[in-house]
Amino acid sequence: MVTLEDVKKAQLGNKEFVHYTPMLTSAQLDDLCGNRVFLKAEHLQKTGSFKIRGAANKAQEAVRQGAQYITAASSGNHGQAVAYMANKLGIQATIVIPEDANAVKIAAIEAYNGKIVKCGTTSAERIPKAMEIAAQNDGVFIPPYDDPYIIAGQGTVGIEILEQVPNAEIIVVPVGGGGLISGILSAVKQLNPKIKVVGVEPDTANDTFLSFQTGEITAIPATTTIADGLRTSQPGDLTFPIVKEYLDDLVLVSEEEIKNAFHFIVERTKQVIEPSSAVTIAAILSGKLNVEDKHIVAILSGGNVDLRQINDFMSKK
Repeated sequence: MVTLEDVKKAQLGNKEFVHYTPMLTSAQLDDLCGNRVFLKAEHLQKTGSFKIRGAANKAQEAVRQGAQYITAASSGNHGQAVAYMANKLGIQATIVIPEDANAVKIAAIEAYNGKIVKCGTTSAERIPKAMEIAAQNDGVFIPPYDDPYIIAGQGTVGIEILEQVPNAEIIVVPVGGGGLISGILSAVKQLNPKIKVVGVEPDTANDTFLSFQTGEITAIPATTTIADGLRTSQPGDLTFPIVKEYLDDLVLVSEEEIKNAFHFIVERTKQVIEPSSAVTIAAILSGKLNVEDKHIVAILSGGNVDLRQINDFMSKK
């Protein structure tokens, strides 16, 4: 298990590379849901998502161990974060992406001097390739979520939340592979176990929901959702035990609910987020938390959206 001390150590070590992101509010959102809502703006984070927190912590540890080369398997936020850290640390990085990765994501990785290798269309194909490249170059593979340094790095979000909203009662977190939520749980439940932590998944990508219900890791077939950053086949071997022990609840949201939430945030708060970020707002607006008059922190996990796709993500009002 990741300890609070691990998270605090990551926070100290990451200061040079990670923004202390702001809390945003919306009076209209408060009125609509009958709660006081705070938005943790990780979409304004360096490289555009929370992923830099874990990547920074793991990459620095790799360099301390003598690595001069790191790899990752990712078509999106994790790949950008790893490339950014390699560039900052003065080492090389190769990011293995799918054959059908879009040009916007490729350009973002290359902007940080990351080398691109294309391989297949699934993570099951990309991850072994990235691990193989790391081994061939005496390098280190940086996992997207299932690693104690990654989990501890993501947990720094939880420490910041309690510093910014000390009277928080509920924290709502998007769930993909589980790195972010397991990190937040590791920090928050050791600092204030009374705070309720709720995960949110798309109902078409419900692997952690099913695993949480059965008490054991449960895989699902390949799926689609506009919240593509949350599209995993199963939770991690390291992340799931933390989720199983500490998580208070996990709710599912539909594609239409995600679109409604995305539309609301873009139109009413003028913030550009990813659909993966919108799931937390979807859970709040749809009433699935079943609470009133609470102080709720919702995490906006990233903002790396292809602007040409925004119309596709908007609800048809």
